[in-house]
Amino acid sequence: MPSTPPAIDADGLTKRFGSTTAVDGVDLTIERGTVYGFLGPNGAGKTTTMRMLTTLTRPTSGTARIVGTPVTDRDGVRDSIGYLPEEPPVFDELTGLEQLEYAARLRDIPPEEAGRRIDGWLERFDLAGDAGKRIDDYSKGMRQKVGLVQALLHEPEVVFLDEPTSGLDPRAARTVIDAIAKMATEGQTIFLSTHILPVVEELADTVGVLADGHIVTEGAPAALTARLEQEADSSLEDVFLAVTTDQEPTPLEHR
Repeated sequence: MPSTPPAIDADGLTKRFGSTTAVDGVDLTIERGTVYGFLGPNGAGKTTTMRMLTTLTRPTSGTARIVGTPVTDRDGVRDSIGYLPEEPPVFDELTGLEQLEYAARLRDIPPEEAGRRIDGWLERFDLAGDAGKRIDDYSKGMRQKVGLVQALLHEPEVVFLDEPTSGLDPRAARTVIDAIAKMATEGQTIFLSTHILPVVEELADTVGVLADGHIVTEGAPAALTARLEQEADSSLEDVFLAVTTDQEPTPLEHR
């Protein structure tokens, strides 16, 4: 029997904008049911990489597949993924409930099933009492939660999250973190980009660090920190700083 393809598989993924190379030859193999922490300084190419993997931007060269389907097949990939960008795509003139019902219709979720899923997520994220309010009256954190719910409504196999806890208070952030962990245990794959390194340390099975369009190191969080020749209590922040600072090669140089 043929082997099951990985959740995300990229080979030489590259994006150029004129003479500028934003992403340069990225290789990825991310297995199903895992959390991949995608780190990098501002301008490293993280968002461009995510936009290519979610079919929003065509690669200049290289290939990528989501659960075996090439990202050039936008319709084929669409049903398999959920995507929460840093700025959630919501309509200010709609209520939270209307936004989610609209998202469910776009995903062809039957109304009764959509209602059940929406009610469950609204309760889980403490939004039920505000579901009838217009989104332009929502706080940043509330908008973030609505954006996350609409990315998850169709129960995608692979979920791309760009700063999912941005603007959330500690209680709401904990709810999101726990939801991500639960999704992974249930077989969903999470591609997580965030600057909040403790979240990555807690959730990620594998971490990849992007700098200047290249993945400069990759591995399990514990393995990366163990390879850093510093004090015994090195953290993922130490790793991040070591591999993204313009300096002599470090023990964590990608190989």
